[in-house]
This record gives sequence, structure tokens and C-alpha cells, in this order.
Amino acid sequence: MELSFDNNIPIYIQLLEYMKIYLISGVFKCGEKLPSVRDFATTFKVNPNTMQKALAELESMDLIYTERTNGKYVTKDENLIAKLKDEYALTLAKSYFEGMRKIGLGKADSIKYLERIDN
Repeated sequence: MELSFDNNIPIYIQLLEYMKIYLISGVFKCGEKLPSVRDFATTFKVNPNTMQKALAELESMDLIYTERTNGKYVTKDENLIAKLKDEYALTLAKSYFEGMRKIGLGKADSIKYLERIDN
């Protein structure tokens, strides 16, 4: 799974965002054991120290936890993941409506465009 990184944003921040998306989308499930730092680093083609920094940030947010000698796990707190998903969805929605407002479309017209999209 190769990621595309923006050179203007620190890689660990970008990894953190990718990992949040993996958590809220269910790629990694509540309570699931995560791959090792080294395995993640190899998969994402990043330095293990960079990967560790992103994982440490996730841990400080209580999204993952470490069991000594057993590795890292996704939080078992489904409400925390649901809250993160809600916040992320709200951010995406706000961004969409701000973009539509910039081109002169209000909320009602913006919603019409959403309804035209085939999934």
C-alpha cells in the first residue's frame, strides 16, 4: 500500500491522517492488533522512526494503545472511533460547502449537485 506524500507537510502528520482514515473506515477494527512499526514502515515506504512518531501521536489521542511485549492495538472504544468519524465527516462536508460557496452556490444548490452524483 503505497501512499502519496505532499512535500510541504511533515510525513508523520500525513501518516497520522492516513491512519485515522484507516481507523474510522474500519480497515483496522476496534481491538485489532496492528502490524509492527517496522512492517508499517516497510508497507508505507517510510523510515521506522517517522512511522513510530505517527503511531505515538495516535496513542496520545487514545486511538491506539500498546500492550507491553504484545504490540500495538486499536482502541476498544467504539464511541471514540465514531466521534472521530463524525468530526472527519463534518470537516469534509464543511470543506465541500465552502468550495461551493466560493463559486456562488448556496447550500440548497450544493445539495442538488451531491444528489446528481452516481455512487
